[in-house]
Amino acid sequence: MDWTQRLRLRQLQMLLSLAQTGNMSQSAQQLHTAQPALSKWLKELEDDLGMTLFERHARGLRPTPQGEALIAHARRIEAHLDSARDDMQALRDGGSGLVVVGTSGASASDVVPMAVLRLLEWLPRAQVRLAESTMNVLMQQLANGELDVVVGRSAPELHDGHIHAEMLYMEPIHLVARPQHPLLQQRPDGAALDWPDLMAYRWLVWPRGTPIRNTLESALAAAGHALPPGSVESNSVTLNLTLLGHSDMIGLASHRAALRFSQMGALRVLPVRMSGFGSVSMYWRENTTDRTAVAGMLRALREASSSPAS
Repeated sequence: MDWTQRLRLRQLQMLLSLAQTGNMSQSAQQLHTAQPALSKWLKELEDDLGMTLFERHARGLRPTPQGEALIAHARRIEAHLDSARDDMQALRDGGSGLVVVGTSGASASDVVPMAVLRLLEWLPRAQVRLAESTMNVLMQQLANGELDVVVGRSAPELHDGHIHAEMLYMEPIHLVARPQHPLLQQRPDGAALDWPDLMAYRWLVWPRGTPIRNTLESALAAAGHALPPGSVESNSVTLNLTLLGHSDMIGLASHRAALRFSQMGALRVLPVRMSGFGSVSMYWRENTTDRTAVAGMLRALREASSSPAS
C-alpha cells in the first residue's frame, strides 16, 4: 500500500512538531502522546519510505535532507488546510471568501491598497489580509500556501514552477527626501542635482538582494557611482517615512509611491536623472483562481495598475 494512504493529519502534526522541537520527549508532551508511540510511528514511516528522516544525536533530532523535503511538503499541506478553514469560515459567515495578499514595500503604497478598495466594492463581504515583507520572504510564503497573491518588483530568480506571474506595469525609480531637505532648498527652481551633491548625504535603501535595490545599484553603476558608505537598510515603509521626515537622509521610491508621498506632502522627488526602470508583477499559485476572493483580487490588481498613478 502507498504510504501516503496511511498518512493522517495527526501524523503530519507529529512530523512538524519533531521538526520544530528536535526532541522526541518534548514533541510527545506537546502532542499529548506517549514517547514510545511517537518513536514507533516515526520508525514505521521511515521504514515505509526506505529512508531516514531524522538523524539522532546527543541533543535530540536533526532532519536529514530527505526529512527536510518531507517537512516542507507537510508545511504546505498545513498552510492549505489553514487557508481552507479560514475560507470556509468566511463563507459560512455570509462573506465571499478570504484572500491573503503579500506585498513588498516598493509596491505597497499605491496599487495594492487601491486594488483592495476595488475588491471590496465588488465583494463587500470578502475578507482581506495584508502582509508586507521582502520579495524573497513573500515568494517562499506563497509557495508554502501561506499567501494567495504576492505583488512586488519582478524577480524571475524567485519563481517556482507552480506559481503564475503576470507583469502589471513598468515604472522608473526616484530618489526622494523631505520637502525641507537642504538640496531642495538650494535649488528652488528645480534645477538638476549632480551626483556628488547626493553623495554627501546618508542614504536610506531597501535591503541588499531586493529587486528595487538591484535596480538602484545598476543605475548607480551606469552613472559611475556606488552606494555611499554608511547607508541605512530598511524594508518598512512606515520606518522609512519617519526616518526621511526627521533627517536629511536620501531615500528610494518607485514612481507611484513617490508621487503619492509627494501629494501627501511627506516627500519630494529629488531632481536627478536615474536610468533605473523596474517592473511590478503579481504572483499566485496554480489552481487557486477558482476561489472567488482570489480571482477578484487578481482582477482588481489588473484594473488598479492600469489606472494612471494619482
